[in-house]
Amino acid sequence: MKVMKFGGTSVGSVKSILSLKKIVETEARTQPVVVVVSALDGITDKLIATSQMAKQGDEHYREEFDAMVTRHHQMIEAIIQDDKKRIDLFNNVDQLFDQLKSIFYGVYLIHDLSRKTEDAIVSYGERLSSHIVAAMVKNGIRMNARDFIRTEKKQGKHVIDADLTTQLVKEAFKDLSEKNVYVVPGFIARDRDTHETTNLGRGGSDYTASIIAAVLNAEVLEIWTDVDGFMTADPKVIKSAYTINELSYVEAMELCNFGAKVIYPPTIYPVCVKNIPIKVKNTFNPEHPGTLIKETIEDDNKPIKGISSIKGTSLITVTGLSMVGVIGVNRRIFTTLANKGISVFMVSQASSENSTSIGVRDEDAEAAAEVLNAEFAKEIETGAMFPMQVESGLATIAIVGENMKQTPGIAGKLFGTLGRSGISVIACAQGASETNISFVVDGRFLRKSLNVLHDSFFLSEYKVLNLFICGIGTVGGMLLEQIRTQQQFLMQSRRLKLNVVGISDVDNFVLDRDGIDLDNYEKILRAGFPANTDHMRDEIVKMNIFNSVFVDCTASRQIALLYQTFLEHNISVVAANKIAASSDYDSYLKLRQTARDRGVWFRYETNVGAGLPIIGTINDLCNSGDKILKIEAILSGTLNFIFNEIAADVPFSETVKRAKEQRYSEPDPRIDLSGTDVIRKLVILTREAGYKVEQDDVEKHLFVPDSYFEGSIDDFWKRLPELDADFEARRKVLEAENKRWRFVATMEADENNPSSFKTNVALKEVPYGHPFYGLEGSNNIVLLTTERYKEYPMLIQGYGAGAAVTAAGVFANIMSIANI
Repeated sequence: MKVMKFGGTSVGSVKSILSLKKIVETEARTQPVVVVVSALDGITDKLIATSQMAKQGDEHYREEFDAMVTRHHQMIEAIIQDDKKRIDLFNNVDQLFDQLKSIFYGVYLIHDLSRKTEDAIVSYGERLSSHIVAAMVKNGIRMNARDFIRTEKKQGKHVIDADLTTQLVKEAFKDLSEKNVYVVPGFIARDRDTHETTNLGRGGSDYTASIIAAVLNAEVLEIWTDVDGFMTADPKVIKSAYTINELSYVEAMELCNFGAKVIYPPTIYPVCVKNIPIKVKNTFNPEHPGTLIKETIEDDNKPIKGISSIKGTSLITVTGLSMVGVIGVNRRIFTTLANKGISVFMVSQASSENSTSIGVRDEDAEAAAEVLNAEFAKEIETGAMFPMQVESGLATIAIVGENMKQTPGIAGKLFGTLGRSGISVIACAQGASETNISFVVDGRFLRKSLNVLHDSFFLSEYKVLNLFICGIGTVGGMLLEQIRTQQQFLMQSRRLKLNVVGISDVDNFVLDRDGIDLDNYEKILRAGFPANTDHMRDEIVKMNIFNSVFVDCTASRQIALLYQTFLEHNISVVAANKIAASSDYDSYLKLRQTARDRGVWFRYETNVGAGLPIIGTINDLCNSGDKILKIEAILSGTLNFIFNEIAADVPFSETVKRAKEQRYSEPDPRIDLSGTDVIRKLVILTREAGYKVEQDDVEKHLFVPDSYFEGSIDDFWKRLPELDADFEARRKVLEAENKRWRFVATMEADENNPSSFKTNVALKEVPYGHPFYGLEGSNNIVLLTTERYKEYPMLIQGYGAGAAVTAAGVFANIMSIANI
């Protein structure tokens, strides 16, 4: 036979209760079925709230009562088609409502609500729903749970009387028939001595079903609810959480105890003893296989099964030198709390024995501290112990899996993952069984902790990288398009989800932790916040999102100044913007050091050579023990274009105009002609090679007089043709000598003193046969002379400018972070 329990949501609407009918009647065709039901969704809370209103003399309790009557009547009208059956059901239900009405009125008159009366009131939810379900299903027989579920009072609480209940359940169900469906109201019970109505506490309907299943040796206990089963994590927090197919009893119990609200924790014990499996199913999606809970799981190779959490945690620390080596301190702690009815769900004790931290719910923290201070008053007065330290607003997280005990390094991976995400662990605990590692974090970091752990332990279907894209001009716009076209491929082939959670331009910025639709991002952006650098920084930090990367596709100094804050908050930075890496050396060094200290990444490969692997190559050479002795490079695609275009019929001024028109140069080409961009790039390469250099240290040998950089841009264009004649005369000489102009950036170390070096940028005459001579278009080229590559320098050459290749280089930096 089978025991099926249906929760409040399963009987809470016409649609769900008709689904229940179909499910139950299908099962009842082949075997005896016992159905345990909860009250209609929300009714138990409504009964409690209405009783409190009556106690306070609030006449509006009558309106709440009438609303409950109406809801049950409407449910009956909608689901019971047979007139006679409907009339009988109305009579049964209204009798119960008449009783309930009298109780509420009594509470209202005397302004008192005893525990006995409250227990009687909350029992009506299940009593009403069980009448409705029994009348609705074919061959339904309503059973009175108070006839066979018995409790006894221990330490002020109603607990199950196992022996008496077992005997009574056997008697009540001794004549089970395949034709009938036995409907039992869950949750409610009767005191064995006083025979008063009691209950099994919140979630007690699960417990009722488990007790019956265990006594009757059911084939399976099915818990029907509004989710597909146990999830790897809370799906409201982690979008990629998925249903766990199988759990052991121990794993299920651990997840339930730490906040997974799928089933009531005590439910597991009675069926576990009898080795009866539990199947958790979804009333709204009955075809889904759900989660099967049983003793052992075969072919189980996952060390972590799920992550659970408890919000609103307070940590109380009992500390004092007198605790060291003293027997009985912990006994006093837990006895005192137990006598007060305060539950402790986590304990962490230092091996020195001078402190013990206990986890309780926020609402119990004040009372717990008060009774413990009273218990240890003498020790506190003498200074042997300190007053209780209470830290609230925390969250407790547990990672659960029986295979953890067979997998070394789980704890190390756990704490390393949290540390790299900037999350501090306040306290932790792990039993010798290694089934559960529990730890406490600041409550503000709960969402981030759950997401990063879910992702790190491969519980997620995809690894997620959350991106903030700043700047959607030529490079940023192209990057967004490249991400959009690759998203599906990366999810399918690499199981990597690139989630763009923020986009900004000069006018607006928009943030959405669930991801922005890249097909419509421009429209979404227009409806976003007005652009404000400080506001954007604060909102990004406030999101506190895991595995996040800030991508700067601007040339803004203000944006570059945000990097330090982002890195300090464990947000990696990928920059096409050259300003930060070429700023003063101490700031550059601080950014790199912060990234290392926080376990995040500061990447800027496209600062030099767009998509060419120049910075990465220099890093690899240095990290492998090589020494960069000389760098010779053409690093300005704009200037290379200009000096490739110049000819007898194309004067110098015309080449500059063409560079601007074809978008090789900045809108103000004086930035390119001044060599500023090349100097920045040379400074970056020199620093990556291991040398300390500032922009002012670079010698400049420019080809345009300083006076041309003064005044307005219009003045510049008017005066520029004045240089044509001189350039043409020099060009003719150059042509006759079979040479070409190249604007070259150079870093050269002193052979006798390798720590000494010089840097310069200059317009040079390059002879035929030199690697720089045939460089075409806007290409870049770099020659690296090292201790290993001394006779034949390493050469890197290719496109050094252009939106597509620069965006691709930025994309490659993002992917390098994703692959770590």
